[in-house]
Amino acid sequence: MSKHDGKLRFSRAHLVSVKSLRSTTMRWLFSPTVVKVLICNSGGSPLSPSAVSHSDSTSSTQSLSHGGAPELLVGLSYNATTGRLSVEMIKGSHFRNLAVNRAPDTYGKLFLLNSVGQEMSRCKTSIRRGQPNPVYKETFVFQVALFQLSDVTLMISIYNRRTMKRKEMIGWIALGQNSSGEEEQDHWEEMKETKGQQICRWHALLES
Repeated sequence: MSKHDGKLRFSRAHLVSVKSLRSTTMRWLFSPTVVKVLICNSGGSPLSPSAVSHSDSTSSTQSLSHGGAPELLVGLSYNATTGRLSVEMIKGSHFRNLAVNRAPDTYGKLFLLNSVGQEMSRCKTSIRRGQPNPVYKETFVFQVALFQLSDVTLMISIYNRRTMKRKEMIGWIALGQNSSGEEEQDHWEEMKETKGQQICRWHALLES
């Protein structure tokens, strides 16, 4: 892994399998450099806040209930005409603070990678304090051309902010070219087939 023009790059070998992707992701996601934006494009600059949308479909979407494991409800949609990939961080479930006996202060980080693992854009949610089942309801828009849609990977990680300088990862998922599991791949494929309609699904977070 190396740095070039202020961006982190990965070799193709790191993206051959989910196993290698996971190990590479763990090193990369703990980077302290974070750019706080609400909506992102491939150039890293924010788009208009008026493009933010929210889903009201959570009441009819049931948790997967993986034995109380941390889960995240994510909404995906893609507009082929505008090239906008919309990702809504809706809510979490069973988020725990392993260090102390209180509910965690959590936030999400989103990264969009191209086919060779180069960062295209990144975003971050606001912090939800003291909530084991936080509601985020924040939407982020990434600019992705239609011909690129099958070659990008969206990575989402959830962190517990313990102090101003300390954080711990609760879990992560990857969707797209290098999906972290079948549920994530199915969600991505369904999004591509629905032509702009938002598709919401729960995902069990992988442990760091």
